[in-house]
Amino acid sequence: MSRLSLSQFLQQQSGNLTPALAQVIETIGDTCKDIDLLLQKGALAGVLGSAQHENVQGEEQKKLDVISNDYLIDALKVHPHVGGLASEELDDFTPAQENGDYLVLFDPLDGSSNIDINMCVGTIFSILPAKNAVTQAEDFMQAGVHQAAAGYVLYGPSTMMALTVGAGVVFFTFDPDSQEFLLTKDAITVAADTKEYAINASNQRHWEEPVKRYVDELLAGKTGPREKDFNMRWVACMVGDIHRILCRSGIFMYPYDFKDPKKAGRLRLMYEANPMSMLMEQAGGSSTTGRVRILDIQPTELHQRVPVIIGSKNEVDLVTGYHN
Repeated sequence: MSRLSLSQFLQQQSGNLTPALAQVIETIGDTCKDIDLLLQKGALAGVLGSAQHENVQGEEQKKLDVISNDYLIDALKVHPHVGGLASEELDDFTPAQENGDYLVLFDPLDGSSNIDINMCVGTIFSILPAKNAVTQAEDFMQAGVHQAAAGYVLYGPSTMMALTVGAGVVFFTFDPDSQEFLLTKDAITVAADTKEYAINASNQRHWEEPVKRYVDELLAGKTGPREKDFNMRWVACMVGDIHRILCRSGIFMYPYDFKDPKKAGRLRLMYEANPMSMLMEQAGGSSTTGRVRILDIQPTELHQRVPVIIGSKNEVDLVTGYHN
């Protein structure tokens, strides 16, 4: 059976997709192939372990965090259609080409704590329209609803890309023989109801009351107010958790908590929450902070954090209702 390659698929799309945007997406895909190769080699390539310093978030960087970030920066900053880049791993944005059509934001290696134990990790990307001929920091301050495209690459038992250009969500699987991302599923739909949830339960004592109430109801199962049993899943990699929800529904929560009250949330708005929210909404799901729709948030800084409650619409609506 013949399958469309990523390039062939992009040639057939319309809507948000311009030839320039297609080229940017292809470059991201090609770079992720290089990251995938290094991940496959693992210890054989000497790329495991700590880089011995922290990123702008105050988190320990892994060697592959740094390498993945460098790969994406090097490939995209010379791209004729990219005006500027922003990475979760860097303090400031990286200027690219004058008169570039798009701005690219990314988390080069989500879930990097999984690297050294050979568990799934991923690359998340968000593409915004460029505002000016020469990119300034304020040009990145666009609400997620303005994204031209978003997606992720999951490095797992098979390497997959999830992509939206504003006309639904599709999956590609990387074929080691042809070295191409091939279309394997389109029209991804997330069911409105679910029996699976994902949350870091070790933070339970720090949660706000609405989240405690919701999770207590799930734990009560058939004998509780929900009258059905739920299963908990937690991959410690947002890409892995969101991919599971896109495949079989569910809800993922990294809510606001009082562990560090100065932080508005754990996840970054522009590198994680916005692209994942665009994917989820395009698949029929929902995404809020517990109080407001994530894609409507006007960013005020490059590394802004937000709470995230995302997944099957009826569950997200219920948690949001408990907050409001």
